[in-house]
Amino acid sequence: MSHGKPKNGESKRLVLLGGRPRRSVGAVWLVGAGPGDPELLTIKALKALQAAEVVVHDGLVSDEILALAPSGARLISVAKRKSRHSYAQDEINRMLVAFAQEGLNVVRLKGGDPFIFGRGGEELEACREAGVECHVVPGVTAALAASANAGAPLTHRGSAQAVTFVTGHAASGSEPDLDWESLAKANQTVVIYMGVSTAAGISGRLIGAGRVGSTPALIVENASRADERRIVTTLAGLPLAAAEIAGPALLIVGEAMALAQAGGMEIVSQVEARGRERGVKL
Repeated sequence: MSHGKPKNGESKRLVLLGGRPRRSVGAVWLVGAGPGDPELLTIKALKALQAAEVVVHDGLVSDEILALAPSGARLISVAKRKSRHSYAQDEINRMLVAFAQEGLNVVRLKGGDPFIFGRGGEELEACREAGVECHVVPGVTAALAASANAGAPLTHRGSAQAVTFVTGHAASGSEPDLDWESLAKANQTVVIYMGVSTAAGISGRLIGAGRVGSTPALIVENASRADERRIVTTLAGLPLAAAEIAGPALLIVGEAMALAQAGGMEIVSQVEARGRERGVKL
């Protein structure tokens, strides 16, 4: 059967998956996978994942969640770690657009929420510029899981009338340019993503701007996962406590963190012992 001549002299390519003819144009779904616990995946996220033909996923997405994708879906890891990226962001953007233009249903599976330090906005812009249909499915961001598991509310009528999410790294990889005086005000919670390696600078900046060094603080590593670890400390003790952390972690500072319950008591006791040796009040 003749399909006629391609418009503008361009050759058309028929892409087959499982013997079925492909749509002329597919779609991209920016899906928040949550912090790792598959039970925290939203129903909408699960439906999008189960309909995927290509899944482009972060390294922080758990294996349990990836196992929910169809057996015939192509899984592509674009894992990013500090100073080590398997794909540059521009390459990821082009990949999403190219797959969708082949008529495939593409899920960009991102840890946490796509729009909270997930660079989902950049991917959305790339799809719009290319004329590719793009949908966004929110996810449970790590701060919510970390707070819930520790029993320490991010907001509290008596001790935290506001909560602010900030990043511990600027685009250049240096210390972020933040309004430290505003963040140093009492009775608010400050959540720092990607701040483990810059914990000393963050602690110093907040104390220098007027936040009391004894302000309660919490570090949560691998929030919501089976290997989650928590260290209850203070703003002044953040650098020493962060030195015990190897995996992805959040730093949370604020009076409401006084309600936090530590997890992994061996880790906490080790940190406290080192703090006493160095004269640091944790």
